[in-house]
Amino acid sequence: MTLLLAGFWPGLAGAAALGLVVGGLVGWPARLTASLGLCVIAGLVAAAAIAGFVPGVAGLWLDGAALILPVYCGACALGALGRRLVIRT
Repeated sequence: MTLLLAGFWPGLAGAAALGLVVGGLVGWPARLTASLGLCVIAGLVAAAAIAGFVPGVAGLWLDGAALILPVYCGACALGALGRRLVIRT
């Protein structure tokens, strides 16, 4: 896992930065179905990466997606929370 983090740190930093910007610009979704669907997809990708269903280079891509997608989703939520706090005051 440390090797994956060492290799994917630029993607993780980019996902965090992009998520903060997108969450800050867009804010919370009007309906939570999209957010819940994205969380389900992130969970399925993580489960497939942990189970090791996909070997080789495609498995590496799946592991990268399992690392980067939750970081992006969390940063989007943080950016949307920041937007909500700034707009209320």
